[in-house]
Amino acid sequence: MTHVSPAGKQPDSSGTGPPEAGKALYGGKGSRRITVRDIAAAKERGEKWPMLTAYDAMTASVFDEAGIPVMLVGDSMGNCHLGYESTVPVTMDEITILSAAVVRGTKRALIVGDLPFGSFQEGPVQALRSATRLLKEAGVGAVKLEGGERSAHQIELLVQSGIPVMAHVGLTPQSVNAYGGYPVQGRGEEAAQQLLRDAKAVQDAGAFAVVLETVPAEVAAEVTHSLHIPTVGIGAGPDCDAQVLVWTDMAGLTGGRVPRFVKQYAQLRQTLGDAARAFAEDVVGGAYPAAEHTFH
Repeated sequence: MTHVSPAGKQPDSSGTGPPEAGKALYGGKGSRRITVRDIAAAKERGEKWPMLTAYDAMTASVFDEAGIPVMLVGDSMGNCHLGYESTVPVTMDEITILSAAVVRGTKRALIVGDLPFGSFQEGPVQALRSATRLLKEAGVGAVKLEGGERSAHQIELLVQSGIPVMAHVGLTPQSVNAYGGYPVQGRGEEAAQQLLRDAKAVQDAGAFAVVLETVPAEVAAEVTHSLHIPTVGIGAGPDCDAQVLVWTDMAGLTGGRVPRFVKQYAQLRQTLGDAARAFAEDVVGGAYPAAEHTFH
């Protein structure tokens, strides 16, 4: 049964029919959201595609208009949006509220909601409860969770319950306390083989895609060529099927040092700072508000 959402959008829950003109994920124009079936078809075509994080409706609408086909409401919000030192403190309440905002701000992109630390580690039943909340309350089209072999049972139950899952292996930021930082993963033969086992485990469990974070490019290439589901690289070299960046890093809003793998495509921190200073100087100098900004 098809229903109209509160925002008046008519979703195509079937995922059937051609995704877009030319079938391309990036930049296409369509009347329905991207689905996991479209993602699988892109892998078959050998198409590379971009993914960005988003945490609010306005930013998400800009990325949606730009044609970004997949957006992740990541627990990276902890570092770059909520002021936490890591992703660990992020709660289900916070993920749910911001995921709903991103869904409301978009029409075409597949929205993936992150399962934060503590929301799935107890086991499959807890994972199902958390993921169900994101689908029902926020309206996301899929969820993401960290872990390879250790999270396979959670992924399997979610998929069996009708919830698409994007997995996440390699550097898993929720394990920052265990790692003692954010080291590169998969270096050395044993570590590389474990990464491959993790990726195959999540694929076998039913994940529709897997994020590879901060791993050697050669290892990521081997994993990508070994899987029939797409890999999404972040600090994993050029051979992954897709690439994702935290949007505040990508747009130059993040202050201080950014990871080596980040390419900044704008300098929004400087732009916003300049705008704020210009506004302040106009107010202090009496230039704002001028006659054209004033009611009589």
